[in-house]
Amino acid sequence: MVRVLPMTLVLLSVLGLSGCHETRTFVGAIACQGLARPAASNSPGRWSFRGLDARVRPRLRPGSYASATHGIHFVGPDDLGMHRYWLNGEETNGILYTCAAGHIDLAHVRKAADWTGYLAAVTLDRLHGGQTTLQFRLPEPSWYTVELTYPRNWDWLSPAEQERVAREVSRQLGQYLAYTGLTWHEILTWFGFRPEAYKSEFQSAFSWEDSYSNLLGTCLAGEALQDQERTFSEAITVSLRNHLESLGAQPAVVARQASETVRGDWYSKRWFFTVINKRNFDIGQDDGRVTPSVPQSISVCDGAEARPLPAPTLDGLAQYGFSAAVTIEPRVWEQGRIFKALYGNAKPTARKLDPRVHFTPLIEYMKQDSSAIATRQANH
Repeated sequence: MVRVLPMTLVLLSVLGLSGCHETRTFVGAIACQGLARPAASNSPGRWSFRGLDARVRPRLRPGSYASATHGIHFVGPDDLGMHRYWLNGEETNGILYTCAAGHIDLAHVRKAADWTGYLAAVTLDRLHGGQTTLQFRLPEPSWYTVELTYPRNWDWLSPAEQERVAREVSRQLGQYLAYTGLTWHEILTWFGFRPEAYKSEFQSAFSWEDSYSNLLGTCLAGEALQDQERTFSEAITVSLRNHLESLGAQPAVVARQASETVRGDWYSKRWFFTVINKRNFDIGQDDGRVTPSVPQSISVCDGAEARPLPAPTLDGLAQYGFSAAVTIEPRVWEQGRIFKALYGNAKPTARKLDPRVHFTPLIEYMKQDSSAIATRQANH
């Protein structure tokens, strides 16, 4: 089964802009999937994850506000459908409510899961080729570079042991890269980046459900990548249902009621626009966990406690003798504002960012910026 890519990619290839030449790096840009790409295989293979293909990028899924305003689709645990990595109408997205994690944006969960799977599949494929420099991008123009250091005894391991280790390294790295990339998207939109020129996404940047939903998706994918019985999409479907049940998922009517209880506090409606007041800037860099924002006035959830999730790190690679260094080259018009937030009027020492070093000061800057915005709104 073959899917043909849009004419844009053909033109990129003809013009030599695809960057798909043979090197010791890999490119995650969509142009590098070739002029035709096979559907992800449902059968397991050596040096591949079941149901994933390193040549097939995830599809886009638009998220939504967790506000009880016009056009917001609320769902319950019985409305999920079957997860599908590629185009398929069997899954349902929208805003769901859980007692232990508050609002969940299912589109963010599924998107994070699929990017985790994709990046893990690409990493595994490149580890098979012995490559040490990995490069990719998500939908935004920003460029990610991963420098991998292999264990000294790598060439002495048997092929079976190399594959076992590579699978676990790829799984952990996929989780870290996906969560980092989705967090970077939130940062970009805070500083004014617009995926669509006519539409600002500032109101959705770090809205109270986003980071936790993203993180939950990477957790689901981490489990799915270890599933030896199901394809990736099948495993995500099962894992999503189990996690939502554990978190105390509620019917759609409760999800809407929960949003109504925070109207005027966490969000408001001005003319035709939704204004988000409640932001959750917790990305897990202080204590290693992301704590969800949970309204306190939902009667059906009396006694429930917020359940944090551990944020992925690169630390676990060490037990396999691997290490990785990740940098981001912004490549967006808004990078000047970002560098100014980091360095003030001083000249940046580099045009690349290290998530482990630079995300924390950027978060602190955005917290202060958010407080200033709230003060201005209160004065008006």
